[in-house]
Amino acid sequence: MADGRRVRGQRSREAILGSAVALASVDGLGGLSLGRLAEAAGVSKSGFFAHWRDKQELQLDAVEWAARQWVEHVIVPASAAPKGVRRVFALHEARLAFYRDGVLPGGCFFFVAQVEFDDKPGPVKDRVAQAMNDWLGYLEHTVREAVDRGELRADPAQLAYEIEALGEAAVTHSRLRDGPTAFAHARRAVLDRLRALSPTPELLPED
Repeated sequence: MADGRRVRGQRSREAILGSAVALASVDGLGGLSLGRLAEAAGVSKSGFFAHWRDKQELQLDAVEWAARQWVEHVIVPASAAPKGVRRVFALHEARLAFYRDGVLPGGCFFFVAQVEFDDKPGPVKDRVAQAMNDWLGYLEHTVREAVDRGELRADPAQLAYEIEALGEAAVTHSRLRDGPTAFAHARRAVLDRLRALSPTPELLPED
């Protein structure tokens, strides 16, 4: 019976966090309310206090959940590509697929969170910044692997920044303008950049 309660409690917690990340991708972490979350997750308001003492705790766990979601949908699929320039491009394509497939109703949790908290000091800002640093660090590491393998001639930090900027641009452009065109432009921009910097462009798609 105790094990059953723990399983139900974990499922309830996961349902709430999944709903929190989805809602925050539209309204931000500050826009989360117990009423909306309870309705979206299908739990009672009182159930929240079994998992979190306050809203900040919930926000911090939501950032952690979103980071795990990003790993699952972007980093893990891209890791199937060979190390080097092909994996760099695979990361960008997996990211665009995450947005294009509508995994989150607002497109990107972290795009909204960084705009919301960039001028709000505190634990939530620190956790959002850490998640962003982890992602950029991984992207830079992947670029550096391609450089070390002789498949790219580039400054890893600079190229990672450029790829990240183009990925972020796709979020807003796809929602405010023509979605398919925005994703096509974001894909083409990174592909052209990688082909121009690679001594082995034949490893990458032509278009």
